[in-house]
Amino acid sequence: MKICFLGTGTSTGVPEMGCECVVCKSYDCNDKRLRSSIKIEIGDTNILVDCTPDARQQLMAQPFKRIDAVLITHEHYDHVGGIEDMRPFNRFGDLNIYVEPNVARALKMRMPYVFSDKPYGSVPNIIFKYIDGLSPFKINDVEIIPIRVMHHKLPILGYRISNFAYLTDLKTLPDEELSKLENLDVLVVSALRRNTHISHQTLDEAIALAQKVGAKRTFFTHMSHEVGLHREVNEELPEGFCLARDGMEVEF
Repeated sequence: MKICFLGTGTSTGVPEMGCECVVCKSYDCNDKRLRSSIKIEIGDTNILVDCTPDARQQLMAQPFKRIDAVLITHEHYDHVGGIEDMRPFNRFGDLNIYVEPNVARALKMRMPYVFSDKPYGSVPNIIFKYIDGLSPFKINDVEIIPIRVMHHKLPILGYRISNFAYLTDLKTLPDEELSKLENLDVLVVSALRRNTHISHQTLDEAIALAQKVGAKRTFFTHMSHEVGLHREVNEELPEGFCLARDGMEVEF
């Protein structure tokens, strides 16, 4: 399996528009963060998790291959704003987007011209594949286990594939979901900033959750400029923990 971090930033990206802080003014490319998304390659199957407003820029840097599935975590704009940009991938066939029904309804309201019964000609040909947040499902021969997490009061999804799990935008993980995260080689989990936030984990909260899960390696994502400078924060983290960076690839 290979994981490529297409983006590791929060909804505003980093640098944040108009900000003059040391992170936003940093010349270190590791402090430049597009909105959070990953690409997973496992065998011949290619899976995208979320489709950000930066999707075109992110995917231009990748080999142009069929996307077998797009897994959506939730309907917030920074996670779905690039769906219309997926049009070129229709050269390989329909684009299958795996969503909960409430997320599909939100997308239809947000982009009615894409999902109309008589759509405008130049829109992506999207097929919704409905998931319930509880039952495992397969993409080709790859099993996907959905993981329910809470984004403040909004139930959203993380995903486990084999010995890898991806959790973004969570504030809390229900106890009954913890067993789905046993025996992980790699965990990716969001860590917004240092100070408390109503709907996101802080870096310390993310470290505590990761230690509870006990994955061999943990990478943090969905970070704002308030998390700090990439180089300095990585030097502070416990062994086996790392801030992810845009374009980073992890193979295992």
